[in-house]
Amino acid sequence: MSCWQALAKGVDMFEDRERGYEAKWAHDEEMLFRIMAKRDASLAAWAAGLMHLSAGETADYVQSVINSGLARKKPDPVLAKIRADFVTHGVACTDVTLSDQATNLFEQAKAAMLHERKPS
Repeated sequence: MSCWQALAKGVDMFEDRERGYEAKWAHDEEMLFRIMAKRDASLAAWAAGLMHLSAGETADYVQSVINSGLARKKPDPVLAKIRADFVTHGVACTDVTLSDQATNLFEQAKAAMLHERKPS
């Protein structure tokens, strides 16, 4: 093998590795997006229950919370929206309780996604 062939083979291996890293990053980002969407929906349903919303109002509320989560302009726009909605509806809920619920629902969503991916 000539020097140039070895160099070309090394470049090909590097490019393959780079494509592999990019594919893994894209996969991880998609999984995080799906987990967060699932968490946001569950958190919205929980919050709707605390606000005593009707079934129809709950469905609309869940969708509005998911939409606010898609923006992701703030660190966690979903928590900010729910906090504001709690104030509007007179729901007493501490930031710690809301944050803990969000964390628990994130872990549940993550476990559910990992369970879905496992072959049976």
